[in-house]
Formats: sequence, structure tokens, C-alpha cells
Amino acid sequence: MPEFDYDILVSGGGVAGLTAAAVFGSAGFSVLCVDPAAPVTERDAEGSDLRTTAFLQPSRDLLEFAGLWSRLALHAAPLQVMRIVDAGGPSPEPRLTKDFNAGDITDLPFGWNLPNWLLRHEMVARLLELPNAEFRPGTAFASLFTRETGARVGLSDGSRVHVQLVIAADGRNSPVRRASGIPVKTTRYGQKALAFAVTHPVPHNNVSTEIHRSGGPFTLVPLPDYQGLPSSAIVWMERGPEVARLAGLDEPDFEAAMNERSCGLFGPLTLASRRTVWPIISQIADRMHGERVALVAEAAHVVPPIGAQGLNMSLSDMRTLLDIAQSNPDQLGDRQMLETYHKHRHTEVAARVAGVDLLNRASMIESQPLRDLRAMGLGAIYSLAPVRKVMMQLGLGARG
Repeated sequence: MPEFDYDILVSGGGVAGLTAAAVFGSAGFSVLCVDPAAPVTERDAEGSDLRTTAFLQPSRDLLEFAGLWSRLALHAAPLQVMRIVDAGGPSPEPRLTKDFNAGDITDLPFGWNLPNWLLRHEMVARLLELPNAEFRPGTAFASLFTRETGARVGLSDGSRVHVQLVIAADGRNSPVRRASGIPVKTTRYGQKALAFAVTHPVPHNNVSTEIHRSGGPFTLVPLPDYQGLPSSAIVWMERGPEVARLAGLDEPDFEAAMNERSCGLFGPLTLASRRTVWPIISQIADRMHGERVALVAEAAHVVPPIGAQGLNMSLSDMRTLLDIAQSNPDQLGDRQMLETYHKHRHTEVAARVAGVDLLNRASMIESQPLRDLRAMGLGAIYSLAPVRKVMMQLGLGARG
């Protein structure tokens, strides 16, 4: 039998990669997680990720298994209501508001929202607790050589490690995916997103609010209070040139623009962080595995930030991969295991990527008649209680 340095190498030290390392480490597998950069784990530090992640209900069980939820729960803002506001009339004012309340289908909130920089802080701390997990920030994946019996991974520090399975959690431009020769299909929308935090006088009451006009949604997601005031994370999606213009405004002019776009629903918004800009694409890998390699998270699929689908799809990848690995640990990383993983995930992933793509295209509409049609569609879906409940269940991860 070959000797392995670790059972699993996780390439990527973002939220997805750190989660994967904690999940498989907590399951008893020996894990090495590498990333070319040290994680930024302070809110206002240069390079911190000011986006937030909403963990939907099904994800909480996996986080509990990984020993993460107990660290995160105190910092999490519950998402009880998903509010959709159509402001697509001639003037930027709300003309249709519909609330999707988790209480209609469950006793728990839809999910819980946390800042990405804080997630990294707590996840790194969890890995330090696990005797069979190692995190090497500042060390990058460099090369991959695989056979049916295992994988040898070269690292940027000149070392090589022999493992049974490589988990690619290294982003939309995944070096592991490229080294495995797995093609992807990419859709570009000409959009970018501004991510930042605000405070406001009107409490959010655990309501996540998505305001649609044109260019993309303006989404306010609850955060815990900041400096004694209600706070929300904002993702503001627009066409690329408009995002560039907004990002270049001085603070008073930017606050005026974001207050107009928010329709004044929370009172005057005050910028409470840096502004960061992120590209918006959809992407899906042709397959979710290569020899001795499993793709998870954005290495396998990327969607626009609508409906909190992105990382929750990623956690579904990890949950499925873990279930298969635990059912037959002697076959960790072999062809049958990885083909089973692909079979269980790829069809559902493709359906969700297509669904979010459709929602994003609808949110970008500029034509007034089509905006009116979009509002009519939202009203029709909401008015049919069985359809509304099915939509909420699908959003939580139920299979259609």
C-alpha cells in the first residue's frame, strides 16, 4: 500500500477552502490546506473581504459537524424575511413589495448572515484546534501529478506532498482545475458589484431586502449592530461602467447615490466601511472531478450573488463529498468515488446556475415595459401560496 503524507490536500484558504478543511478534519481525515496569501481576518484591514455570506438552514448542520457553528452563532444575524422590492417604475420609488417569511415553511430563519472576514478568523482558529488538520498560509499549489493510486502535489515552498484526494477550493480561476484539464463554460454579464457596509436609523428587523430597478439588484442583508446603530451589508450590482463611476465618487456623493438607490427604506444610509468591487459572472465546470481531484465551490461553479445560493451550493458539494467518503473511506479519491460525486452534484448545480442566471438577467432589465412585466411576474408568484412556498423551499436547497 502506498504511504501518504495526508489523506486530503485542500487548495484554497478562502471561506470555502477553510470550511472544507474543517469538515474533513472533523471527520477524522488528515488534511493539509494551502493558500498563496494569509487570510485577512480584521474588518478594517487592507484587503479584507467586506462581502458577507448567508448560511441557509441546511448548511448549519454541516457547520455544527465541523465545529464551526458554536464559534459563529454569536456573530450571526438571522434572516427571517426575504423582502423583494420592485422599484422599476419611471421614478426610483417602491411600487411593489413582497415578503417571503420563513415562518410560512419552517420554525427557523431562512439562514444567518456573517461577514467574510470574520468567517475566516473563526475558521482559522478552528483548524488550529484540530490535531489532524494543518493550514499553511503563504504556500500555494504549484503542480499536480496523478495516478490511479494517488496524487503528488508540488507546493510553492518547494515541498511535495503525497495525498489520496485533492479538493480544489481555489476559486473561479482554479489552478488545480486547470492542471486537471477540466474545461469551464463562462457567462459574462458586463456587471460588477460594489460591496460595503452601512449603518441606518431604521432597524432591519432581520429582513433581507432586495431592491430591483435596472442593472442588477441592490441588496441589504442584516448585520449585527455597529457602533450602536443598526447595520447592513450591501451588494450593489450594476453595469461595469456605472460601478466604476460609483466607486470613484467621494463619500458624500456616493452616500447620496446609495440613498437614492435604497429608496429610503431604512432612512439615511451612512457608509461604514471601505467600498470594494467584484466582477459578476456565471461559470460551471464541464465535470466536477479529475483523476484524484474533486472540484468544490467556485472552482466548480460561480453564480451572481442572488438568493444566497453561492456558498450554500458549495457546502452542498462538501456535504455530498463527505457522505461518499465516509461511506467507504478505503476508496477515498478513487475513480468510483469521484464519479459518484459528479453524478450526485453536477445536474443540480447546472440547474441552479441556470436559475440564478435567469434571475440576474431579469434584474438587469432596463426597458420600462419589461420592468413592468417583471413586477407582474413577482406579484403573480407571490399571490399563489403553494407556488410561493415551493419557491422558498427551493431557495433553501430542496430539490425540484
